[in-house]
Amino acid sequence: MDSILIRGGVRLSGRVVVSGAKNAALPAIAAALLTDDEVTISGVPALDDVDTMCELLGNLGVAVSAAPGRIRLRASDAAARPAPYDLVRRMRASFLVAGPLLARFGAARMPMPGGCAIGSRPINLHLKVFTAMGADLATGNGYIEAVAPSTGLRGARVYLDYPSVGATENAMMVGALANGTTVIENAAQEPEVVDLANLLSAMGARVRGAGTGVIKIDGAAELHGAAHTIVPDRIEAGTYMAAAAITGGDVVIDNVVPEHLAAAISKLREAGAAIETQGSSLRVRSSGEIQPLDVKTMPYPGFPTDLQAQFMAILSIARGTSIITETVFENRFMHVDELNRMGARIKIDGRSAVVEGVEALSGAPVRATDLRAGAALVVAALVSRGETEIFGVSHIDRGYESIERKLGALGALIERRADAPEFVVAGAS
Repeated sequence: MDSILIRGGVRLSGRVVVSGAKNAALPAIAAALLTDDEVTISGVPALDDVDTMCELLGNLGVAVSAAPGRIRLRASDAAARPAPYDLVRRMRASFLVAGPLLARFGAARMPMPGGCAIGSRPINLHLKVFTAMGADLATGNGYIEAVAPSTGLRGARVYLDYPSVGATENAMMVGALANGTTVIENAAQEPEVVDLANLLSAMGARVRGAGTGVIKIDGAAELHGAAHTIVPDRIEAGTYMAAAAITGGDVVIDNVVPEHLAAAISKLREAGAAIETQGSSLRVRSSGEIQPLDVKTMPYPGFPTDLQAQFMAILSIARGTSIITETVFENRFMHVDELNRMGARIKIDGRSAVVEGVEALSGAPVRATDLRAGAALVVAALVSRGETEIFGVSHIDRGYESIERKLGALGALIERRADAPEFVVAGAS
């Protein structure tokens, strides 16, 4: 197993380029199932999750041709085969193929999906969409099967009890080929949802309202191929913002959409960093003196849950006590024990974490328990005294393209160790 070794205490400076958004690439890849024609997606990051999604589509009969930053997909020979459990269990986003399979082939058989163990993320909202549009559902032996009526799926008005990104995206893809108009109420408003809407529109779908709480899709008889470039990864950008702030750095981050980072920018300024935006770049300058914050995660445009762990790392050395409240995932404090191993003083109280800032963190062997927890440990290690070795790097590789190369270019003393002996935290599963 690989590990990442970081020698802390180096002030980051320079420029870093953000990759395309993983959470935009995955639904875009799934959307290729909606047409016989070729779909070309550019700006695609080289990530394990992207590889998994491409492998999944290949198992469904899609021809996949990948080159650096670009994927071509043609689903002319695709079929509604059962999705392989070994692939689906790796990540929850694999359930995004269920909607396109159901819409185009009239049936989808999916294992229950996997992913990071950060809390309950039930797929009931996806199933609510399918049933509202006329599909019959059956479950058993760890699988879910959805079958459309012989007359095809029909457009429907669907209210999502929670603005789930995945459920919104599946509803959009199903609605694109359904008979009539589909209205999604309490829809997710994330930039990745808007990005999918732009791709579907380029494929001939009629989508209105993406980026608001109500999305309308007029179903089409068929869709055609398209070329699309996905949006930059706002979470990767936010992670490098955190790294610059905690190290007292001066970093320019390129290929960003500043509006997508409004909540993170506001909180980082409140913490004492100076942030300037210009076009598709932003500059983060920090003295390294972090002011305490109150942070509450919320669906977009609120503060993103995917940056909560990284900001907890920053606040662990703040000059005072911070409160972080997690409202999205109930188990998203799994990084707390690892940060405490590094000298942080963090206590969990229900869905809140009380972070008492310390003068300094110390390097230690730690283990990433999920994707964003791993990113938080990297951020903390950059400012820690001594060496930190981070195990469970496969989690980090799911969402960050060449993180050690990008941070190394900013001056970080960071390296990847291949075949490192696995470190297991006592009591960890």
